Amino acid sequence: MQTSTSSNSSIRYGALSLGILFLLLGVAGFVPAFFTPSENFTSVPGFGYIFGVFPTNYFHNAIGILVGVWGIAAFTSLSGAIVFNRIFAILYAAGAILGLLPFANTLFGLTPLFGNNIWLNALTAAVAFYYGFVKSGEISMQSSSSVQASV
Repeated sequence: MQTSTSSNSSIRYGALSLGILFLLLGVAGFVPAFFTPSENFTSVPGFGYIFGVFPTNYFHNAIGILVGVWGIAAFTSLSGAIVFNRIFAILYAAGAILGLLPFANTLFGLTPLFGNNIWLNALTAAVAFYYGFVKSGEISMQSSSSVQASV
């Protein structure tokens, strides 16, 4: 069984790793070397593919940068990391589900959620769910059992 300190660190590092990943993806969307413009004409500014795989536009890139900075900032405290992981898990799971629905796979015209973004959102939501709900639940169970044992 892990100690509470290693669980605390893993939750914080989970937020940090998600933050770095999304910061890098967001910045990569603005770097022409990593961005492939769409072959089809589209009225959405900056629509294309990051690494030729993940559909994106300027708004999607900006969201990635903001989420990345938030994840890196959340690393500074355990409670911040737990809140980040929980909100991230809920929002990105919702994004994966919306990406599966034909009428909502562009978030109603704002940003692409279809294609490979579906599995990326689902996978990162699962990671955030683990650190935000499962690992943080272990900490609260450990602290409540230690309080009961000392009484």
